[in-house]
Amino acid sequence: MVDKNLGMSSFLAVRYIEKPGVDFTEKLPYRHPSLPLDSERILVYTAEEIGNEIESQLENIRGEYKKTGILLSGGMDSAILASYLPGCDAYTFRFLGGEFQKGELQRAEIFAKQYGLTLHYVDIDWNIVTSNLIPIMKSKGGPVHSIEPQIFQGAKQAMDDGVDLMIIGDGSDYVFGGMDKLLSRDWTFESFYCRYIYVEPEEVLKEPVSVKYLFERYRFEESIDFLGFLDVVATEESYGSYANAFHVAGLNYFDPYKKLKMASPLDLKRVRSGESKYLIRELFELRYPDIPVPNKLPMPRPVDAYFANWEGPKRPEFRNDIDISRYKGNQKWLIWCLEQFLNMVDKI
Repeated sequence: MVDKNLGMSSFLAVRYIEKPGVDFTEKLPYRHPSLPLDSERILVYTAEEIGNEIESQLENIRGEYKKTGILLSGGMDSAILASYLPGCDAYTFRFLGGEFQKGELQRAEIFAKQYGLTLHYVDIDWNIVTSNLIPIMKSKGGPVHSIEPQIFQGAKQAMDDGVDLMIIGDGSDYVFGGMDKLLSRDWTFESFYCRYIYVEPEEVLKEPVSVKYLFERYRFEESIDFLGFLDVVATEESYGSYANAFHVAGLNYFDPYKKLKMASPLDLKRVRSGESKYLIRELFELRYPDIPVPNKLPMPRPVDAYFANWEGPKRPEFRNDIDISRYKGNQKWLIWCLEQFLNMVDKI
């Protein structure tokens, strides 16, 4: 079913079309994400068990491929995976000639040195972002997350080096309680809705469609099952972004965290006291006893710099009275990318 208005609204609000079977346009099918079956996930109680399962999964899958790479950031998730992949090729994103998030780059270098990885930088600039945009939007059948052009670029560079399997650590945040700001309190329905959505469709579109129906699925009177919401909606959106970027590149990828599940309920008290992903923190300390646990950071991308001078969308689907200055870089990306997708569809 084609529903352009729902597609635009859903993308702006939650960064993907969550409704299966809904497309932006009849010209391109939308690549809807999927979650692993709960019955296939591996229950883990402790940091040691997480480490054992990561090692076992990697041993099982690496034999199927000739050369393994890893997307290595300065964070603990990919650093842990790197510790089980000594000697492999590591790929770290670098922006603005290395001036953006220098600490992140330095930690990646430390992690690579610790376990003898060959570190490659994937240099990203705005020209690379825009040149990669069309193929990944065509593949998804819709606008995309701002990380997808750089993941696509990293995949292409790794394939040029002979890598045929990329290891990633995206799933850790969603499996082990890494979304600390969204876990920081017990939300009312309205407060969570206002906090979670990225861009309110009514603010920028002439014909918006409310996405509150999605949040209503998790409503408990005036409160909301925010854990259930994050476990499905946030996780689907993120997994879908990685899946699409690697699909376009034609590179196999594997996320060991994605197969795991906490056997005990998430301890929100620990998360709210500053121990987000407390089991992963413990495992990092085991694998890197002499290195402080790094602060949690999202995948780097200088979207504020990219859109510092952008004046806003011009297409007729968008309102004429948008004050684009009130939006942050990640929000501007969503609006801008939606406009680029609509322009692309017109030319197909």
